Amino acid sequence: MPNSKFLKSSFDYKGEYPCPLCRVGKITHLTLMEAMSCDFCHQIFSVDIEQQQIKMPSRQPPLIWNWNGFHWTEAQLEGVELGWGYVMAALAFIFIPTMLVGGIAYNFPPKSDMPLTWIPSIWTGFTFLCHFIIIFWLFIEIYQIPVMAYWRALQQRLMRHENS
Repeated sequence: MPNSKFLKSSFDYKGEYPCPLCRVGKITHLTLMEAMSCDFCHQIFSVDIEQQQIKMPSRQPPLIWNWNGFHWTEAQLEGVELGWGYVMAALAFIFIPTMLVGGIAYNFPPKSDMPLTWIPSIWTGFTFLCHFIIIFWLFIEIYQIPVMAYWRALQQRLMRHENS
């Protein structure tokens, strides 16, 4: 069940809300500004009260979250529609080079009496791993996932757990 202090029917400036970016801190209103900031990741969000949404203007295109009364919806890129075409392109980028390298290693195997016969298998796995890391990195960059903020929050929780 969601935390009761964040249950609000509509979004307003005076409230305190969970940060949609780091999901660790809380966002509150900045004095004399139409903006809110997180007390943990220190991101600043511009606010649109009428549409019940916040926008992260520090990146282009900005990420937008809508308040549904209980929590923030998934981040959306303003003016960008990521559909199945991008998913298929990412999967092709991962699997086609891996299948090419693996197919060549399978069709033209090294002689069994030669040293280093394991290299084609390792090279196929390395091809898959590298292409997967590239797609994963792009996903993190597009959606601005704060990996370091998550790491810092995990360290703080572990320190609190050790001290108690």
